[in-house]
Amino acid sequence: MSVSTSSPEKGISVVTVAFPPVNALPVSGWFELADAVRAAGRDAGNRCVVLAAEGRGFNAGVDIKEIQAAGDTALLGANRGCAEAFAAVYECEVPVVAEVHGFCLGGGIGLVGNADAIVASDDATFGLPELDRGALGAATHLSRLVPQHLMRALYYTSRTATAAELHGHGSVWRVVARDRLRPAVLELAREIAGKDGRLLRLAKAALNGIDPVDVRRSYRFEQGFTFEAALGGTGERVRNTFGTRGTAAARDTLEVRNAVGVQDAVGVQDAHAKEGG
Repeated sequence: MSVSTSSPEKGISVVTVAFPPVNALPVSGWFELADAVRAAGRDAGNRCVVLAAEGRGFNAGVDIKEIQAAGDTALLGANRGCAEAFAAVYECEVPVVAEVHGFCLGGGIGLVGNADAIVASDDATFGLPELDRGALGAATHLSRLVPQHLMRALYYTSRTATAAELHGHGSVWRVVARDRLRPAVLELAREIAGKDGRLLRLAKAALNGIDPVDVRRSYRFEQGFTFEAALGGTGERVRNTFGTRGTAAARDTLEVRNAVGVQDAVGVQDAHAKEGG
């Protein structure tokens, strides 16, 4: 389990997340990711950072099992870690391109919503299953991907949107076959990295400065309600019943949860179905 950094081409740094089985990050993982992205942005030789992941999907959010085991301590850690990782992507000194495959859920939305551009494979799905996890948050970032009313419907239902749908809304730059994802990402990153490095850094700061929403403050506001749900007992109650409803879809979800852990159960259901589960 790790976050690693590589440099496939001059001016391009790739930060890769690998927390099997589904890239549900523990508290330490979010801080590790934040440090790696900030370090890549500070490197004077870099002009573009690619955020990628190994395994079945891009990101399945926080490690729910860690929160169930450690309670409020882990919940506070996850809140702070996610806030730092999302902010690191947004505040990275150079543009960040998100390379998304498979599922992008919960915290994954926070990452890609704060990226400068998204390239996705045609099997990618995006969603916020927070209400099924006994939590709240990242509506700030989903709002950067889809229109307001769609954001609300997706948030309330925990449904996902496809890469093609997000491309239609203009938030995904390009959708390609899975085996063409890295070449497509590097093509965009290469074009960005071809610009003057100093001017790129000024452009990133300028664009952040004209954003209508302070994403860091907005997300921290949302997180206050996550902790309120925890203090009132609602968060734990919902997490403990997650995936146990009587529908066929829920039974499939429960099978996945029992196999690889509760953090895998939302949205990964789609991947499970494709694999014949």
